[in-house]
Amino acid sequence: LDKECEAVYKCSKRMKLQHKIDALFEAGTDEAGRGCLCGPVTAAAVILPLNYTHPTLNDSKQLSAKQRNELRPIIQKEAIAWAVAHVGPEEIDEINILNASILAMHRSIKKLKQKPDFIAVDGNRFKPVQNIPYHCQVKGDATYLNIAAASILAKTYRDEYMEKLALDFPGYAWEKNAGYPTKEHRNAIRKLGVTPHHRMSFQLLPSQLNLFDT
Repeated sequence: LDKECEAVYKCSKRMKLQHKIDALFEAGTDEAGRGCLCGPVTAAAVILPLNYTHPTLNDSKQLSAKQRNELRPIIQKEAIAWAVAHVGPEEIDEINILNASILAMHRSIKKLKQKPDFIAVDGNRFKPVQNIPYHCQVKGDATYLNIAAASILAKTYRDEYMEKLALDFPGYAWEKNAGYPTKEHRNAIRKLGVTPHHRMSFQLLPSQLNLFDT
């Protein structure tokens, strides 16, 4: 193994499958895109088989884009159930990013073909859904394999979504920055203005006055 793969392998060996040992269908859920200036916040939910293992399955942030894209079809094939859901910028602006992130998780959980009997949530905030018991875990995507799997699906599906949007809105480099507040993205906002996909409740530039005062 090269050094990158070896580090991921060692980390994945320390991870647990799920939070509740006796749950038959525990769903891990996570979101991607919470800190972006545009596009949806995307969540995924994944139920893995009991005793599931994979040598490189890990928190999506610890993996390269190549590793994430290689793991995505494996997760989709080997999971008992998986689902992905988006919440768009208009809803984010209406209900705020925290509630939108939770809503995206709820939508992904409700789309699962197998109803979970327990939910492991990445982070420290959640709201009940379908009367299913749950546990919030800070850095859950580096703790439980089912949350790690969800993080990979959320990240890859959202990146793919932003790459498609970039074709209709060239100049913002969404195919590279996925809507995150990079210098290149913010310079494009100054030059080209905002799009219907930008989150107007976010601070798009260091001073919002730069957007609207001409």
